[in-house]
Amino acid sequence: MTSSSSASQDAKRLAHAYPEGLRADALMEEDVAWSHEIDGERDGEQFDRSERAALRRVVGLSTELEDVTEVEYRQLRLERVVLVGVWTTGTAQDADNSLAELAALAETAGALVLDGVIQRRDKPDAATYIGSGKAAELRDIVLETGADTVICDGELSPGQLIQLEDVVKVKVIDRTALILDIFAQHAKSREGKAQVALAQMQYMLPRLRGWGQSLSRQMGGGRGGLATRGPGETKIETDRRRIREKMAKMRREIAEMKTGREVKRQERRRNKVPSVAIAGYTNAGKSSLLNRLTGAGVLVENALFATLDPTVRRAETPSGRLYTLADTVGFVRHLPHHLVEAFRSTMEEVGDSDLILHVVDGSHPNPEEQLAAVREVIRDVGATDVPEIVVINKADAADPLVLQRLLRIEKRSIAVSARTGRGIQELLGLIDNELPRPSVEIEALVPYTHGKLVARAHTEGEVISEEHTAEGTLLKVRVHEELAADLAPYVPVSAL
Repeated sequence: MTSSSSASQDAKRLAHAYPEGLRADALMEEDVAWSHEIDGERDGEQFDRSERAALRRVVGLSTELEDVTEVEYRQLRLERVVLVGVWTTGTAQDADNSLAELAALAETAGALVLDGVIQRRDKPDAATYIGSGKAAELRDIVLETGADTVICDGELSPGQLIQLEDVVKVKVIDRTALILDIFAQHAKSREGKAQVALAQMQYMLPRLRGWGQSLSRQMGGGRGGLATRGPGETKIETDRRRIREKMAKMRREIAEMKTGREVKRQERRRNKVPSVAIAGYTNAGKSSLLNRLTGAGVLVENALFATLDPTVRRAETPSGRLYTLADTVGFVRHLPHHLVEAFRSTMEEVGDSDLILHVVDGSHPNPEEQLAAVREVIRDVGATDVPEIVVINKADAADPLVLQRLLRIEKRSIAVSARTGRGIQELLGLIDNELPRPSVEIEALVPYTHGKLVARAHTEGEVISEEHTAEGTLLKVRVHEELAADLAPYVPVSAL
């Protein structure tokens, strides 16, 4: 039955059911009473006019999880990535380890690694990083796996980035952009966020792209008048200028924060408090070691770059000497130059320290490579003259042969486990021996009315012996020259 014949039959039924004057009112009435004669033959549910005009939700189309709180939001949007590496030097195992580290970085950033490929070349291709033929093969792999991102194990030039994207038809990023993304996720403090933002803008500036209206000239290039008297800035030039202005502002803010940290350092220097900096490869266990030595309660997570913001805690040697212990940002192989520059004020904690605890992961397949990468960054920040102790962490999970090899190669080294506490007491004793000691040894009988001098001897010096007599406190201490001059009037005549 067609809709027109159905409508005519309804009109006839209404004509019999209602008088002539009420027929129009019945047709316009919203709540017509249901009758078997009129509505009995209609199929389906009938709605009032207001319900027919309202928006109706269709059940079953939403893909949202019933309980989103059980799943991290970041995991709901995992990017599917394919890794690409160029093997130029070293062994095949070195190339595999490098790609495995890139996979760990990608997973830390919140990506799902689908596949990884390595190409053997003397040097990366200047146009597409891996060559046009291999780029076409990479496009087939992307189509086969359904990936939406390609990550290259190296820093790509703007030209390489554009041309490789043109071939594979998906987003392409390099190792530097991946590390910057991880830093942006993990930065918590104001200074950390500013440093990451500065590094991101330094990386973005030469890679800024535009199309369409972004490349067109703006009006107003001349010095006035009703019309333009010369081409003005393009949109992309305007964006670059604004980025440079933001970078200058970020540098000023970081310099101001650096001043605050420098004031704290000067206060520690004035009080002659030695400082120890923990440096090392990312995920080597630096924060775990800091917690074990001081009980700092710093975030510990089995992830790359879990903590970025430096943490300084007060600690004490077994002999009672006070010192500060600073946890610094983790390093990584081929750490982007932008990050080294942006985090230079933070890394100065390493350069200004009296001792460096160089933490290395003993369970890593190639710990020697980690040591070399960290020392390269330490050299960049000008901390090569600071004494260093190599702390081989995760000794409980390391291969005994690897531990023996590292202990034999590194003369000033010790094997510990921050998780179990193995070797921690020996490490504390080693720190006590390596920290710079006050230069003057003196014996003084300090009157009880000058208790501040005794307190300074405990905080600024090294107390060898202490005895309370009727005349005062007899101290035998090793102190710096300034405190020795203050204690000189109380040196007993017999000691002269």
